[in-house]
Amino acid sequence: MKFFRILYWIVTGALCLLMLFAAFNYVFQHDLIVDVFNKLGFPTYIIYPLAFAKVLGVLAILTKRSKRLKEWAYAGFFFNFVLALSAHINANDGSQALPAAVCLGLLIISYALDRRIYG
Repeated sequence: MKFFRILYWIVTGALCLLMLFAAFNYVFQHDLIVDVFNKLGFPTYIIYPLAFAKVLGVLAILTKRSKRLKEWAYAGFFFNFVLALSAHINANDGSQALPAAVCLGLLIISYALDRRIYG
């Protein structure tokens, strides 16, 4: 059980760091993100709310104050990654879909380990 707990924190920590990095880029590299969103066909007015939602999702997963809120955070990240992955594939970005796929994999592993450890 200790192995799974350590693995959970490594995977979840990596996932949360990637989400915080993405939120940081959404705010501080806004012009670059606007270009990416335009290329993918997404409206640019969702950049700041999405950054805010990512920070809230990380807090919900790490603090574990509410089991229901944590489930919603995992669900929100799942939909975000699936939509990002499909958008990059449809836009023929090539390797730009890889970060979304990696994040989706980390999310699935984190969620499965969370369910195994914390029930």
